[in-house]
Amino acid sequence: MDFSEKWGTSIDEAVRLALEDLKLTRDEVNVTVLEEPSRGFFGIGQKLAKVRVEKITVVKAPEPEEIKEKTAAKPASAERSAERTAPSGEKKTERPQRDRSERPERRDDRRPERGERSDRRERGRRDKDRERPQRSESKLALRVRPDDLQEMTEHPALTFLNEVSEKMGLVLEVKCYVNEENVFIDIEGKDSGTIIGKRGQTLDAIQYLTSLVVNKDSEKYIRVVIDAENYRAKRERTLEQLANRLADKVKRSGKSVRLEPMNPYERKVIHATLQGRPEVTTRSEGEEPYRRVIIERK
Repeated sequence: MDFSEKWGTSIDEAVRLALEDLKLTRDEVNVTVLEEPSRGFFGIGQKLAKVRVEKITVVKAPEPEEIKEKTAAKPASAERSAERTAPSGEKKTERPQRDRSERPERRDDRRPERGERSDRRERGRRDKDRERPQRSESKLALRVRPDDLQEMTEHPALTFLNEVSEKMGLVLEVKCYVNEENVFIDIEGKDSGTIIGKRGQTLDAIQYLTSLVVNKDSEKYIRVVIDAENYRAKRERTLEQLANRLADKVKRSGKSVRLEPMNPYERKVIHATLQGRPEVTTRSEGEEPYRRVIIERK
């Protein structure tokens, strides 16, 4: 790998992760800052830093070209050797012997590559199986709501969200629906776009904080889902369309595609969408919150 793009809470952190990925030191790379970090409001709406780290050293020629040059050079050297050691009349009989002797060596050169590809596929299948949702888990889990939900006018989630929106100066209408195992929050209003944030990052952050508040004194875990202007369903449809479009691209080009970092649920949407595509496979790499999906051709 000649470069690495990483996200981090700061530029230094992102550079450190990229250097670990490339196994290089700071003196051996060039660093380009793609996105500046931002702290946000009490951690809400926080933006991560993104950097691109590239090697300074000269990039080697692609491996197929090296193999081509070697195979082209071997017959020439062998031919010169044959001309020095054999009469001119024996040159034609030497050529078939040279071709046969070279073939096993070229096959040996390719075996490690096939083995490495097989190892990568096996690791990819293990990563995919760990993250792919089970059949019992609907890929529309965030959209499907239980039938026994009841609207609540007083609830810890409502209190927390109203306080947060007031401190942020947002005008929002918050409704809460509850049963024994779930809390669903619907947010509407002219400032809904602010509460959603870029690609739903602010909404995810608020959902996480609200879940901590709700489960603080609860004996069993209660699932909290916060939606604003039906954003979750729209985002899921967007991810499904993106997954299929990129799978078609991978199928045509044969080159793998790396998606941007996503939260666990969005990664599951990608995996579930492409689960029925026999020509491609998916896996995840990286550590949270920078874990991302890789789409590869089988």
